[in-house]
Amino acid sequence: MVKLNCLQYVRLNEINISKDYSVSALSPNDTFDNLCLQYYQKFNYKKIKTFAFSKEGFLGLLLELKGTIAISIGETQALIDGAKLYEKLGFEIHWIPLSRDGTVNLYGLKNENIDFLFISSYVMDTFVKIDLKRVKKNTKAKIISNATANIDTSSDAIYFDNYKLNGYNLSGVMLFDDEFFDLIPIGQLDTVALKLCYDAIENRKFNYDVKNIFLDELLEVFNEEIYFFVNAQHTLEYSLHFGFKGIKARELIRTIALSKIFITNGEGCSLGLSKPSRIISEMGFDEVTCRTALSLSFNNEFSVDEIKRIVYTLYMKYKQIKILN
Repeated sequence: MVKLNCLQYVRLNEINISKDYSVSALSPNDTFDNLCLQYYQKFNYKKIKTFAFSKEGFLGLLLELKGTIAISIGETQALIDGAKLYEKLGFEIHWIPLSRDGTVNLYGLKNENIDFLFISSYVMDTFVKIDLKRVKKNTKAKIISNATANIDTSSDAIYFDNYKLNGYNLSGVMLFDDEFFDLIPIGQLDTVALKLCYDAIENRKFNYDVKNIFLDELLEVFNEEIYFFVNAQHTLEYSLHFGFKGIKARELIRTIALSKIFITNGEGCSLGLSKPSRIISEMGFDEVTCRTALSLSFNNEFSVDEIKRIVYTLYMKYKQIKILN
């Protein structure tokens, strides 16, 4: 089995949850307190909370903020959907668009009176990198970022998507310092989510060595039948994003799975579905082109021979699909 997207097909090998993680307002919670201390020491944030990683959960976070909010279009789908609910309630969101090359269009950010900015150190789906230190020079807003695929603690707050970290649809975990988010009573914290999130972060690994080998092999085998929506050298070092001409991504995803090779077309919410990539659409591509997008992220070691075999299998399946189409 070959998993070529470690943020979609991840699974914790062992889950050990002690009964000591059941917290009480009237008794010592040493195990839980030690877990929180581990978070503080690792990430250097003083406050922690859990929230539903859904549009309703993000809506709740937005309602807690007191000030003007801006959100990058390149953020997770749950946040985008929550922000649209926020607008339906009569509140205003400043949307930060994506450019044709997949970068976040920060033009004019200095001129906006923004208090809170949801922007991560990478764009969802494409993994195009964003320099948050540069963003901070353009705005006085508090930066709140998704740290699931890449942790940048120059943010004023970070949050984690447990589904992408351990494969379970648990609560999200938020870390922050200032008072802009409400703390919740200890009995309402999702301690299981906190524990599994921390374990997943501690145990995960990314492979930064095979990206360029895969890229070279794809270019050699597919030649003019592969194209890139974003510059491969501008994405996170363990990721690739591209499309194959003439077929839909979901066709290849389902076919290649029969050969025990697993790939994806973006976020978990669009995994293997017929929905076109929202991110590619926001970059200005038409619907047909959006449906071709594929996203890879690496954590395993692969020999050159293994990479050649995987790419050759992709190519044969691709040719079969084109003929059938």
